[in-house]
Amino acid sequence: MDFFYTIVGFFASGGMFMYPILLVFAVGVAIAIERFVTLGMVTNKNRVVWNQVQPMLANGQFDEARDLTGDDESTISQVLHMGLTLQGGVRRREDIEIAMEESLMEIVPRLEKRTPYVALASSIATLLGLLGTIMGLIQAFTAVANANPAEKADLLSASISVAMNTTAFGLMVAIPLLITHAVLTSRTGDIVDSLEMASVKALNVFSRRASRSVAA
Repeated sequence: MDFFYTIVGFFASGGMFMYPILLVFAVGVAIAIERFVTLGMVTNKNRVVWNQVQPMLANGQFDEARDLTGDDESTISQVLHMGLTLQGGVRRREDIEIAMEESLMEIVPRLEKRTPYVALASSIATLLGLLGTIMGLIQAFTAVANANPAEKADLLSASISVAMNTTAFGLMVAIPLLITHAVLTSRTGDIVDSLEMASVKALNVFSRRASRSVAA
């Protein structure tokens, strides 16, 4: 209970800039949660689809794989379906690869959507904390200028301590948000890498199948 009162006292003594910092933190957390949920769903869906499509590709069941990816809305299905659609009529590997890369370029911005705002929230929280401290110091020195000389030292030290609370709170908000942004960026990169890996494996299957057809 004492810890709770300590936190409340710390927040109350920080001044008006504590509230916008808290608002920035709430917005950053909401965006981060939405991104974690979305990226988690994308990862799970891609894994399920790839486990189904990979055996079909290995067995040359391109029609079945094409139907499966065409009916599915996962990101990996969109990339593979583009390649599977061209697989029957296009001989050049480069043409299929370009088409799949084009599909991937459309997907990546959706995966990265809103993630930069988490880092932006971290920067804003830091700047608001510094601004609150500066404004608090201005008020402190203004008040000390008109105070009793015997009380100036105590009043100034107390005012500076209160002003520093906003910087401390801003950093307490900024650091977790910055770490969260790094984790989200890493997860997004993992998904993009998995899509690129799947497209390369599919292209290799198409190339081997085309080589066998030519040899036959």
